[in-house]
Amino acid sequence: MSHSILQKIYLLLIKIFKIIVNIIYSVFKLCIRQIENRVLFISRQSNELTVDFHFVIEKIKNEYPSVDIKIICRRFDDSGSNKLSFVGDMIKSMALLASSKVCVIDAYIPTVSILRHRSNLTVIQMWHALGKIKQSGYQTLDKDGGRSASVAKALNMHKNYDYVIAGGKAWNEYYCKSFNIDEAQILNFGLPRIDYMIENKRENEEKFYSLYPEYKNCDVVLYAPTFRRGNEFNYESLIKYCKDQNITLIVKEHPNQQSVHDEYVETCSKASTVQVLAACEYLITDYSAIAIEGAILNKKTLYFLPDYEEYIRTNGLNVDPMISMPSSSFKNAEDVIDIILNNKYNIEEFKNYKRKYLPEELGTSTEKIARLILSKLG
Repeated sequence: MSHSILQKIYLLLIKIFKIIVNIIYSVFKLCIRQIENRVLFISRQSNELTVDFHFVIEKIKNEYPSVDIKIICRRFDDSGSNKLSFVGDMIKSMALLASSKVCVIDAYIPTVSILRHRSNLTVIQMWHALGKIKQSGYQTLDKDGGRSASVAKALNMHKNYDYVIAGGKAWNEYYCKSFNIDEAQILNFGLPRIDYMIENKRENEEKFYSLYPEYKNCDVVLYAPTFRRGNEFNYESLIKYCKDQNITLIVKEHPNQQSVHDEYVETCSKASTVQVLAACEYLITDYSAIAIEGAILNKKTLYFLPDYEEYIRTNGLNVDPMISMPSSSFKNAEDVIDIILNNKYNIEEFKNYKRKYLPEELGTSTEKIARLILSKLG
């Protein structure tokens, strides 16, 4: 059977699925009343409450304990048990969406985008990254690193958002293109994790060293590459050069992509990425928004880009490190490590980067988002 026929069958199944779930949802809306003080949080980033959600929820609970907060957290993977749980969560989300006044999400959530909601339900997209360094969403349709345009359209990708939380204003045009929204929908609040990282920097650093005291007197280098859809990224040259130069390298890959195999590599699995970031001297990344988190903590950031041309072709960039941070961006591991070994980091370039891409007010994100949610309750 040809690919085009399979594609048509798949799109037909999506259409049937949308009709069925909207019929079920209509029944839910008829049978379940909307609760004026209910807020629903849905995450596909973790099976546990994310830092961003936790801070906002705690802020609301502490100041307005009467608010009825519901939570669904489920990282999606391809295992059979996870798919079954995802179906259960989808049905649960439909019932809760019917009864909620506000819904806060951190990724594309099918039931949020494909269902026809009550007109007074407010949906807030609190995207899980602090910026849009790499192209995503509508920017990458039909690219090797993106989704099928026809499938994305069929699944109403990123529809039904009332507000999108972003960082500095320099990101706005990319959020508009990625989510196919108007700039008026964007609120440049930054994410609660900014508040968390600033408030807990010393605590996170101390926690890391309590877990790994052997690194107390080392200049730790954190390597955190971006997620590459369908690809296992090879960074053996960086590992080898760090080993040859006796550099303490800790690797934290994206949670959806685990490909570390070299016995030399330390992943510090007991420590979170934020804890390692608080303790490190240098951050090495590529196209990941962790660069923004590094900037918040004033961590000297270097960019290792061995697949630069290929990545631009298959995925695309909004903020090109070769342009935004040219003195700190290299295709070869030796050039990256040379900056560290010889203390040649360009601090002025880094300061300019922070001024452009960070929110104007740091440490106020949680307060602003909580106030937005509360303003939409009955």
